[in-house]
Amino acid sequence: METQTLTQAHISRRQLILGSAALFAIPLMPDAASAASALTAFTPSGSGGFDHSAFNSVLSGAVVPDAEGYNRVNYKALKGESASLKAALAQMQAAIPSSFSKAEAKAFWINLYNAKTLDVVLDRYPVASIKKINLGGGGLFGSGPWSAKILNLEGQELSLDDIEHRILRPLFNDPMAHYALNCASYSCPNLSASAFTAKNSAALTRAGAEAYINHPRGVSVDGAAITASKIYTWYGADFGGKSKLKAHWKKFAAPQKAAAIDAARSVGFSYDWRLNDV
Repeated sequence: METQTLTQAHISRRQLILGSAALFAIPLMPDAASAASALTAFTPSGSGGFDHSAFNSVLSGAVVPDAEGYNRVNYKALKGESASLKAALAQMQAAIPSSFSKAEAKAFWINLYNAKTLDVVLDRYPVASIKKINLGGGGLFGSGPWSAKILNLEGQELSLDDIEHRILRPLFNDPMAHYALNCASYSCPNLSASAFTAKNSAALTRAGAEAYINHPRGVSVDGAAITASKIYTWYGADFGGKSKLKAHWKKFAAPQKAAAIDAARSVGFSYDWRLNDV
């Protein structure tokens, strides 16, 4: 489906109509509960963990929050620190995440996904969109890097899609993880300025949900009409289905926005694939 471009402050009526009409044409990601293709070899079964300080240092110098709670990425500055990012990735790929505790493993996979996404973009920066980086398969999105086997852990080659759809979603079954993963696009949830850990994951994912739902790219309300991010259709089953979306949004929305969501009567969906650059 062609990308529909969002402005930060307003969604046109035409975009809303297109988004609503397209809802039933958008292919959905498999339900995380149907784990037939889950990579169960990575099921965490130990008590180990991982030191994420190297990736945390990379993030602290790259993520630039704006006044509206949106975290942009300074790829130009990060380009000069790409060796540090690649060193952090090398450490991650030498790890044995199946030996971690469940909480440690979830934080590890989130950080690995985000770190490798940054690495993919940096290797080809400047680029207008991650969808322009075609490594041989884009999965649901037709083009992009997501289906390419670009990582190796515990002797197994993995893609970004493998991490998201065959490890994180089926093995951890936590829809809040969607607010932790960042695909380097404007309409993605924020890239956290701190690395995830077993201790901070719950707080960071909640902060990610609040920032996303209270920003127009996550959920925009114009009178009786809502235009929400397509992550809520791509991963609709993870959030309990379309009928549960308003309740989910209201849980994290500021009071005034929650009331507007409650009063709205129609829902459309859109997504902006522009790079989340400064």
